Amino acid sequence: MTTGAAAPGGRPDETFMSLAFVQSPDALALCDTDLRLVRTNAEMARVLGLSEDRTRGLPASEIVRPGEGDRIVAVMRQARESGVAQRFETSLRTPDGSSLCFWSVSAIPLKDRNGQVRRLFLAARDSTEQHRARQRLLLINEASTGIGSTLDITRTTQELVDVLMPRLGDFTSVDTLAALEGGGEPGPGTLTGAITMRRRAHGSIVQDEPMVPIGTMATYPEFTPAAESLAAGRGKIYTVTEAAFERWATYDPVRAARSRSFGTHSLMAVPMRARGITLGVVVVTRHQRPEPFGPDDLLLAEEIIARAAVCVDNARRYTRERGTAIALQRSLLPQRLPCQSALEVASRYLPAGELTGVGGDWFDVIPLSGARVALVVGDVVGHGIHASASMGRLRTAVRTLADIDLPPDELLTHLDDLVTRVSDESEAAEAADDDGGMGATCLYAVYDPTSRRCCLARAGHPPPAVVAPDGTVDFIDLPVAPPLGLGELPYESAEVELAEGSLLALYTNGLIGARSRDLDKGFEALRDTLTRPAESLDDLCDTVLDDLVRGRPADDIALLIARPRALEADQIATWDLLADPSAVATVRRKVSAQLADWGLDEAVFTTELVVSELVTNAIRHAGTPLRLRMIHDRSLICEVSDGSITAPHLRRARTFDEGGRGLLLVAQLTQRWGTRYTRDGKTIWAEQLLPTG
Repeated sequence: MTTGAAAPGGRPDETFMSLAFVQSPDALALCDTDLRLVRTNAEMARVLGLSEDRTRGLPASEIVRPGEGDRIVAVMRQARESGVAQRFETSLRTPDGSSLCFWSVSAIPLKDRNGQVRRLFLAARDSTEQHRARQRLLLINEASTGIGSTLDITRTTQELVDVLMPRLGDFTSVDTLAALEGGGEPGPGTLTGAITMRRRAHGSIVQDEPMVPIGTMATYPEFTPAAESLAAGRGKIYTVTEAAFERWATYDPVRAARSRSFGTHSLMAVPMRARGITLGVVVVTRHQRPEPFGPDDLLLAEEIIARAAVCVDNARRYTRERGTAIALQRSLLPQRLPCQSALEVASRYLPAGELTGVGGDWFDVIPLSGARVALVVGDVVGHGIHASASMGRLRTAVRTLADIDLPPDELLTHLDDLVTRVSDESEAAEAADDDGGMGATCLYAVYDPTSRRCCLARAGHPPPAVVAPDGTVDFIDLPVAPPLGLGELPYESAEVELAEGSLLALYTNGLIGARSRDLDKGFEALRDTLTRPAESLDDLCDTVLDDLVRGRPADDIALLIARPRALEADQIATWDLLADPSAVATVRRKVSAQLADWGLDEAVFTTELVVSELVTNAIRHAGTPLRLRMIHDRSLICEVSDGSITAPHLRRARTFDEGGRGLLLVAQLTQRWGTRYTRDGKTIWAEQLLPTG
């Protein structure tokens, strides 16, 4: 049984072949070897917007959009010369110019019995939907990789604009709600009425002055697409009519006139929402591309903007947390360095870059008794609010321990015990996926201007650098000890003498351990920088940071540079005392004479009382040797040293008690007083403010 007639010799029925050519849903054309159209079917004529008669003789280069002619001719020539079918993709606007269609075209050479190419057969299939689907996938993939490279809201919104422009629209703008300033969160409820927002980013295919500059605030009335889409909570497509221009002109005639001059005809407004909150709105317009936005465009825009909104919200939340951490950390760091005579000090603190977050580096300058000064730098492990809070706890602990005049090694031992206890207490929180315990490094140094001696100890911290008067730089060889919180080895201190004109530099490892530099190279870079002359310590701090830090650092940096000073010999008076009550009167006379030499006659009465009480207590309750030292600095310091380790304490004397009021009297007459322990016993000291002017 046969289904159709066959010509003699078994050749296909040319009638059916002709019908297939005419009735095919694909656009078909037959070209001669000069690449001119010989015959087209109805679909090809429709696509070209010409009758079949008018297509006859038309060069193949003229059936595609401008700029594509050379390419299609080259492909057809290749098919003609090689005798092998060629395939390519091209695009063509519809005859009315309203939309752009994409075509998958095959150029097939037709040969005679001798293998000579006599005709070229063109078969074009509409691949617009497939092309647009591929483009949508590519755009979504680009959005996934190209948006959110940083935790900066402005940068993230500009990345969103770069993805949408110009593939989806001719102009795109991103505005965020005013409540997002500083990482804030918009309140609950529907957004209605006029809405004020900040322009974060925009882009246009036209190089022109923007109507709303980036960074400025703009108000959108309730009838605008931006406000309407925010009120509705979903994206909307608008056909821009003359009536819309006129209504907008009643509110902002300048912007309305500019928009009308561009020829804006289609617009999409899509709210930017993430995690249940509204962040802002994205507006995309078309004025040069003739086709209006369709439902597929809106779905694509909503998907890309939803992805970008998560990145913007991440940036917002990071901005809020970072701002909180920086505010917390700055409130815990010294707002200004204390006034003292032992050291000239300059400091710098540089927070880590955006992707890392604020860390727990800190520094401090703590005046001690006897005109001495303590220098501290430390680094808490981790970043964020937890690290800043831990830093605050450690800084407070160091100040408390320094106030009781512990030597550096003992202070670090007590600090290590504190960190260990805190870490143990936080094990439950760590198991609950919290930030967990605390780890830190610390360097503690005490400088005495009466002897130019500096006693230092460290806990897992980089060694300090000393710049000698001749400009050479050495790192102090301190005993190695583990970071705080490990409790493995005891801490040891070392003592060095700082020559006149030398410098002492303390820092955290963020300064020497940059991303692309190992520690050895970091130490050498710091050594080279510290050798450079500088007019002031502040200038030297700036030079160090400029040379060693490139861009935003990966870790926090704390830097403390000090120039030691020494008290002159005539600022210190020392007397060895006999353990005899009769020596008190002699001491009073010597103190009175010394104060007269210093020009402190107004302080004689108070100082005699203070010295009498301290010396009398030492003679009665302590052992030899006894020594009195007075220091004339910013204040007047009186110190009585003895061989006992028993600490005195204030007590309330009863009415008929003959004693017990000495230390109370000292506390009332002086600014502060205290006890510090030495290798040979203890020292009771009292400090008085000197009259000004």
